[in-house]
Amino acid sequence: MSHGSHEIFLEKLQISFKDIESATKNISEENCIGSGRFWKVYKGELPFPQDNANASGFTTIVAKSWDRKFAQGIHQFRTEYDILFKCWHENIIGLVDANLTWRKRLEICIDVASGLEFLHQHVVTRKKVIHRDIKSASILLNDDWKAKISYLELSSVGTLNQDMGHVSDNPYATFGYLDPQYRQGFLTEKSDIYSFGVVLFEILCGRLAWLEDCEDHSKSLGSLAKRCYEENKVDEIVFVGIKEQIGPESLATFADIAYQCIQDKSAERPTASES
Repeated sequence: MSHGSHEIFLEKLQISFKDIESATKNISEENCIGSGRFWKVYKGELPFPQDNANASGFTTIVAKSWDRKFAQGIHQFRTEYDILFKCWHENIIGLVDANLTWRKRLEICIDVASGLEFLHQHVVTRKKVIHRDIKSASILLNDDWKAKISYLELSSVGTLNQDMGHVSDNPYATFGYLDPQYRQGFLTEKSDIYSFGVVLFEILCGRLAWLEDCEDHSKSLGSLAKRCYEENKVDEIVFVGIKEQIGPESLATFADIAYQCIQDKSAERPTASES
């Protein structure tokens, strides 16, 4: 872990850097579960006291290490730290189990929508946070399968009731999740909603938005799902492992919401609270 820039996403528990080193086997690469251009994420087990004073157990922690050699890495660290410090919520900031039931998948979707609603309308600070890179890899699950929105280092912060309008920098969102209007340089909270809609279809279909053999956006899951919805063929792309668990009304309602989220025009998409 880099010297100076240390973060631990562990709710309501004070631990030291030595504890983090111990939990992650001295920041072993064997414990690395993800990485970006300026960071790595490590998983570990940390002992902690239970309600019973004579008992003890372990909790899984995720520690994020930032590379201080680059100014952009430091900037992203400070952005994410500032947002997490001011905007605590049970659904903000895990490994996904492929055998998740349909009910559990629905609960995860609700958690993510709740987290987005909180970011987009943070009434305490009178600010709104646009994540800018919502995707399945940005959603972590704890031991109770509660979804946590993470990776806020690329987020933008603005004033409530005011669109951020045109942004001059390149879009950060990942291929397959990128809002068509964001590609033209316009950023609003509806950009997150588009990405969320793609995640909804990922959860329904049991596949990633952008596969290795994708050559362009027309081959991505978002485009495929939109075509299937418009042709009344959504049931053909549902993940086989959950297909028998989904009632017709539940599937129709879920597909309606997901489809509305991935509309090309942001004005036609719902808000997080409506999703």
